[in-house]
Amino acid sequence: MKYTGLSDQEVNTNRKSFGSNKVGGKTQNPIWEILLEIIKEPLFIILIVTSSIYFTLRETTEGIIMLVAIGLVSGISIFQENKSRNAVNALKKLSRPQAKVYRNGEITKIPTEEIVVKDLFLVEDGDMIPADAKIIEAHDFSVNESILTGESLSVSKDQLSESPLIFQGTTVDAGNCVAEVSAVGTKTELGKIGTRLGEIEETKTPLQIQIKSFVRSMVIFGAIAFLLVWAINYFNSYDILSALLHGLTLAMSVLPEEIPVAFSTFMALGAYRLYKNKVITRSPYTVETLGTASVICTDKTGTLTENRMELRAIYDLKTESLQDFTKENPVFNQTLKYALWSSEIQPFDPMEKSIHAVYEKLTPVDERKSAKMLHEYPLSGKPPMMTHIFQMGNGEKIIAVKGSVEGIIEHSKLSDSETEKILEQMEGFTSKGYRVLAVGRADPGIRTYPKTQEEFEFEFLGLVAFYDPPKKNIGEVLKNFYKAGIEVKMITGDYAQTASAIASQIGLRSTTKVLTGEEVMGLSKAELQQKVKETDIFARMFPEAKLKIVEALKQNGEVVAMTGDGVNDGPALKAAHIGIAMGKRGSEVAKSSAALVLMDDDLSHMTEAVALGRRIYENLKKAIQYIISIHIPIILVVLLPLVFDWEFTLIFTPIHVIFLELIMGPTCSIVFENEPIEPNSMDNPPRKMSQTFFSWAELSLSVIQGLMITAASLGLGYYLMISGENIEIVRTIIFTTLVLSNVFLTLVNRSFYYSILKTIKYPNKLIPLILGISILLLLLILVVPSIQSVFDFVNVRFELILTALAVSFVGVFWIEVWKAWRRRNH
Repeated sequence: MKYTGLSDQEVNTNRKSFGSNKVGGKTQNPIWEILLEIIKEPLFIILIVTSSIYFTLRETTEGIIMLVAIGLVSGISIFQENKSRNAVNALKKLSRPQAKVYRNGEITKIPTEEIVVKDLFLVEDGDMIPADAKIIEAHDFSVNESILTGESLSVSKDQLSESPLIFQGTTVDAGNCVAEVSAVGTKTELGKIGTRLGEIEETKTPLQIQIKSFVRSMVIFGAIAFLLVWAINYFNSYDILSALLHGLTLAMSVLPEEIPVAFSTFMALGAYRLYKNKVITRSPYTVETLGTASVICTDKTGTLTENRMELRAIYDLKTESLQDFTKENPVFNQTLKYALWSSEIQPFDPMEKSIHAVYEKLTPVDERKSAKMLHEYPLSGKPPMMTHIFQMGNGEKIIAVKGSVEGIIEHSKLSDSETEKILEQMEGFTSKGYRVLAVGRADPGIRTYPKTQEEFEFEFLGLVAFYDPPKKNIGEVLKNFYKAGIEVKMITGDYAQTASAIASQIGLRSTTKVLTGEEVMGLSKAELQQKVKETDIFARMFPEAKLKIVEALKQNGEVVAMTGDGVNDGPALKAAHIGIAMGKRGSEVAKSSAALVLMDDDLSHMTEAVALGRRIYENLKKAIQYIISIHIPIILVVLLPLVFDWEFTLIFTPIHVIFLELIMGPTCSIVFENEPIEPNSMDNPPRKMSQTFFSWAELSLSVIQGLMITAASLGLGYYLMISGENIEIVRTIIFTTLVLSNVFLTLVNRSFYYSILKTIKYPNKLIPLILGISILLLLLILVVPSIQSVFDFVNVRFELILTALAVSFVGVFWIEVWKAWRRRNH
């Protein structure tokens, strides 16, 4: 039936009258949200207190500088956070569910939020119902309403049902239907319950938890250090405000507030980079897991193959004739005829589309328009099959069945020799990588139709064989996975021989061992854990078996990525560490269950995604190691002169620390985020998910770097102090040494394996920009008198600047010797 649907004017009118189809929490101004978060940050509070003390002491210039620093810190945070949120919001819009609606006489895809009351929409198996509606027309239609009722069994419905209503948020298990929208948004049953997906708190990832724990520990340490320094200074001077400034300077130097900012920036921008590679991620924190993927479980059809499903051959049992379409032109026969009538009237499955196309080409008389469907049995059973009952234009009835070969054989009356011929022919097809379906018919003269199709006794007509050619790039994709240390498992509903044949054609590593779904279910947990290590092909799989495979791999310590497209793939996609749905052919249920969506169904984007995941982890690790390395000397320059009772104890004030903080923030979260992937990254096995860069093994190098920079800065300062130089010169040179060390540290930390002679060639336009600004600001501070006075600096001899340059070079570049030793030993 042809549906017109609403016109654009009717859509606007209905939206004004009945509202929009949004069921969500309250929206807030993102800038105000960010500002509120900034105000709650310890650094912001410290800057406010410091500024207030300066004004109390009538040191107006320093007070104003602190206010400017507050503005700069807030501005940088707002810029980075806003950039991150914009990236995440853009991805959310892209990943919103779509609905097929009739508008202006045509069917079109729109975001579900744009649906209005009285819209006509079409849903098919795997789709999510976009709004409450009344069924107009349905075929083999069943829906899972567990989200509302708690009942997991599917409910069959059509326009003649006692309650022909479907509800927003429920999912289509089978068939299709056209329905008219009766309620949208908060007026739907789901809306009335008060579901607010936006209010569900996201589970924190391991790395998020580690970062939060590390920052909390540093805040506690900073608070204790602040109290100690404040107390020591107070008992030495009995000047409470001066002691406060000392304590706040140290507290400011301890806080690693750049780490959580860097983490959220890396994840959000990483998710946006994924989108540019045609991969949509439902959460930016999925990026963190990508680099750890050790096994990818992939379906065959449409992922490894092109999902074309060309009808290649027909075997007719009665005449024992085989038509091979690769060698001869096809001829119309009963098997093809009944294959058509057992298919959907409006096919969406590639095999059924192929059957319709060949029927249309070969049939002497096209009876599709004059035929009327009387009854249908949806695809069901294990192994599955489907049965349709039609009445032709001349009054003749047809009962046609199509499905798995085993299923049709089981419900047909066949001699042993006939069964042997069928299985022999099927094996011939599957050895070529063909997908095979059996076709049959039942006696149309029966007066009452049984409750289930399994109660029919069918006449076995023949086999139809389809070929779905492998994607042209899939061999190269598998090589890239193997090179990166990622195992590939094929999980398919096809026969074992078909799966093995395709596996050989695409270059899957192991093609001899095959495990079927029934065999999987029969194994104990321990046995399956061993089998999944040895087996790369899993055939005749069904949802429960897929889920069991994923769980067994996870129990083996693997980080599992899993592809899927159907409604039945939902549980396995959710269970996998990284669920991957297909953007073109994937059902809405699969997309909502998955962590990633491949926009063009191309698995090659997963190798790009894994590479990006590894790159982001590497760069985040570099950024955090850089933050720790540069924070240590700042802390110790403030603390050690006081502890060792130097002649000069107040070398740095809050102004010096905040300047260094302002240099470090953009360096760690902007420069390192833009770094390319390390050349050997995709040649190494994936890192373990339990691995953390907050362990002593990982942090020890950063601590040593920080101590070496401290030794260089304070060592030079101490030498100048005992040589009789005044505090202003000592302060100027220590500060200069630290800034130059920061520049050198940024360069050497671009890789902890490759030499700076190699990394200097890495493409990163931000390196010269950010480091150039840092050096320019240092020069202005050193030579402009008005700025000098703010920092309590003085003009220093040029040879002292050269000495600071040389000392900072040695204090940082020693790591190049360690990197050379590491390369030689690996």
